[in-house]
Amino acid sequence: MKTIIANWKMNVGVRESVALARGTLLALRGRRILPEVVICPPFIALSEVHKVVARSVVFLGAQNLFWEDHGAYTGEISGRMLTELGVSHVIVGHSERREYLGETDEMIRNKVTQALANQLNVIMCVGETASERKSGEQRERVRTQLVHVFAGVRLKSHERLMIAYEPVWAIGTGEIPEVAEVLAMNEYIRSILTDVLPEMDANKIRVLYGGSVEGNNAYSFLREQKIDGLLVGGASVKLNQLKEIIDATSEVLDAQKSL
Repeated sequence: MKTIIANWKMNVGVRESVALARGTLLALRGRRILPEVVICPPFIALSEVHKVVARSVVFLGAQNLFWEDHGAYTGEISGRMLTELGVSHVIVGHSERREYLGETDEMIRNKVTQALANQLNVIMCVGETASERKSGEQRERVRTQLVHVFAGVRLKSHERLMIAYEPVWAIGTGEIPEVAEVLAMNEYIRSILTDVLPEMDANKIRVLYGGSVEGNNAYSFLREQKIDGLLVGGASVKLNQLKEIIDATSEVLDAQKSL
């Protein structure tokens, strides 16, 4: 199985989100093997988009959540509220929130705990900056993020965990790492999680790639069996680009089934 997560960020309003959701459903029609697709519109569009994707094969995700179920937290949204809106997945730890809003590993850990308490599938982002990459500290940075967030976390047998490796320097820049680099980091992430979450079934840990993913480079990552999918940002709000990525995913799944 391959997973495609479309993070629409703050790029679209309610009407555009509904149109994109409908376009996504059309792009999935007629395919023999379907990828797992999660669309993550802005909070204001979740309710209307849910009406479009309810009873479909597309999952509804949120771009963030708060670490408490209720309280005097102006402007925040809780896991309980998200589940009431039909949300099944949530992104935590995105580098943009770390950079612009000062989110720390401790905050992200609390969000992960809250998401799991509300039966939400966690999509956690990790990745290094350009300076960390240049100095050879990318593995240490990713290890620190994973250990700080998941140390002491207990996952239930039915719960899944998605880790999106998104090098900060690749997000929205058009620059991407070599596939071999992503595969090496993928393997490293799995080894860290095996140590931190020894009780978790390794088959329920999915490691995705994200960062300047577009229709013309998606296949090079998707064809690798050890890359479980993609977290797509800017390209996911362009329906033609999203369709190309879905096309590439279906091609890979068809080929893998025939082996």
